[in-house]
Amino acid sequence: MRHTAFIGLGSNLEHPQQQILSGFSELEALPDTRVTARSRLWRSAPVGYAAQPDFVNAVARLSTGLEPEALLDALLAIERRHGRRREFPNAPRTLDLDLLLFDDRSLDTERLTVPHPRMGGRAFVLRPLADIAPELRIPGMGPIANLLAQCADQNASPMETSPAP
Repeated sequence: MRHTAFIGLGSNLEHPQQQILSGFSELEALPDTRVTARSRLWRSAPVGYAAQPDFVNAVARLSTGLEPEALLDALLAIERRHGRRREFPNAPRTLDLDLLLFDDRSLDTERLTVPHPRMGGRAFVLRPLADIAPELRIPGMGPIANLLAQCADQNASPMETSPAP
């Protein structure tokens, strides 16, 4: 069975733009998975812990045969290959991969919550997501356009050197 998943990518260490582009390639290489769309790259200020560099963010849409937990394990393995360390909440990172949405499912397990619980209030997730799915309705949150309107005061801007979606 094929599934549609949306993955948020973020980086602010060790050449962040290259980390994101490499992340797209590694998502494409996952078993039984294809990247069907990718957003532009977006620059955003850090959230929570402000004493760190700005982030580069993006979103990928996948068509995958993997189930949610298997996809999560694959995402965590990619992060580890990029040297991701989880020293404290909102810490700087080489590559962060978040499973934002999986089909139209709502999941809440010990390891995984989908839709991602904080995505509805984060412009750095919603703007790249809207690049590739402008009509999306997020389960339990509503239309992406409504969520974006609530984040209008948050700074996330497309990068000049961003590849086309």
